[in-house]
Amino acid sequence: MKVYVHEKGIILVGKGWEVVQKLKEYNKEHTFLSDWVQKTLPK
Repeated sequence: MKVYVHEKGIILVGKGWEVVQKLKEYNKEHTFLSDWVQKTLPK
């Protein structure tokens, strides 16, 4: 499972069940994708 975060969004690479599990995990911390990207990117 690999997660690439860049300024325009994210890329999740892995098996289908891994991607779904990772999205559920991140959904607990971040409501919106833009929040996740802004928090993860260096300033």
